[in-house]
Amino acid sequence: MLNPRFKGAAKVAASNAAQIQADRVAALSQILDVLPDAAAIIDSTDHVLASSDNCIAMGLVSLDRIGSVEIRALNREVHRLHKTQSRDVVIKRNGSRLSEWEARIQISPIDEELSLMIAQDLSEERRLNDVRRDFVANVSHELKTPVGALSLLAEAVQAADSDIEQVRHFTSRMQIEVKRLTAMISDLVALSQVQGDAPLRNSAPVNVAEIIGEAVDATKIAAEQKGIEVAVSDDVNVGKIFGDEDQLNVALSNLISNAIKYSPNNTRVGVGARRNDDVIEISVTDQGPGIPEEAQSRIFERFYRVDPARSRDTGGTGLGLAIVKHVCANHGGDCLVWSQVGQGSTFTLRFPAYQNGAGTPTEVTGK
Repeated sequence: MLNPRFKGAAKVAASNAAQIQADRVAALSQILDVLPDAAAIIDSTDHVLASSDNCIAMGLVSLDRIGSVEIRALNREVHRLHKTQSRDVVIKRNGSRLSEWEARIQISPIDEELSLMIAQDLSEERRLNDVRRDFVANVSHELKTPVGALSLLAEAVQAADSDIEQVRHFTSRMQIEVKRLTAMISDLVALSQVQGDAPLRNSAPVNVAEIIGEAVDATKIAAEQKGIEVAVSDDVNVGKIFGDEDQLNVALSNLISNAIKYSPNNTRVGVGARRNDDVIEISVTDQGPGIPEEAQSRIFERFYRVDPARSRDTGGTGLGLAIVKHVCANHGGDCLVWSQVGQGSTFTLRFPAYQNGAGTPTEVTGK
């Protein structure tokens, strides 16, 4: 029979061990809500001793136990091997109206009994991968057209080498395709720059009147070729925008260039600016065919064209408005469009006005 003194000592030791473990769990639980991903402290029997607030809503925890059978199996594997293990699993969120989600589960042993489980949501990663895949597919498709045309035209030139008129005709077509290919590559480079990790490396106060003048000059030849007057309103000295001058020039030049491309010959494109409290607005108005209402929500998507056949005729790449959108976002602004079929369109860039000494402005609000 065990001595009562030893029984008492055993109880005290067990109590002390339990208290030590409870203190460790309490200390570890303080960092769970600080972690960017859902996390929990679990034991070898799949009980959850502490968890971040989002674990239950995300379906990781149910009645103080690990909810997923796959995660339980992973937990047993961790305790058997005594090393960190990870696995991608599909988890059913709690509630019938909530969908499944993909997670990368990593479980790391803390000691013989406890482990730390971290669940990384893969939904955003999958979405970005889908966007990249679609972008690559679109680029490949868009580049294939001018490259294929150049190949066919080169063969035609070779076959018609004795017919000077035919050679001239084919070479002029080749120049058109080369221009289209060059424009596509230039826009891809511009888009990659405005979507970069540090899109505003060269930020400074930029005078609105100056960027309007530069953008109008950049599109002057295209306007003259169609007999289009680019009319700038009398007072565009509305202040400054804090940002990257090159990006702002590209965005405004794209809008004016589009207005010229889609306007009939011998018409007018208007460019104006105004200041509304702490917001500067730069608008470009054309007399083009207008944009159907159902297409207006998509025109800022990469490679989207309202009329693909007309875009081929005008040499459009389908990237210009996507660049405009990203430039606006980089500067805390946005781009609005008003358009009616048969009456033309007005695009308005909206940016926070630069306040002297105030540094980088806040985002535009109150659309």
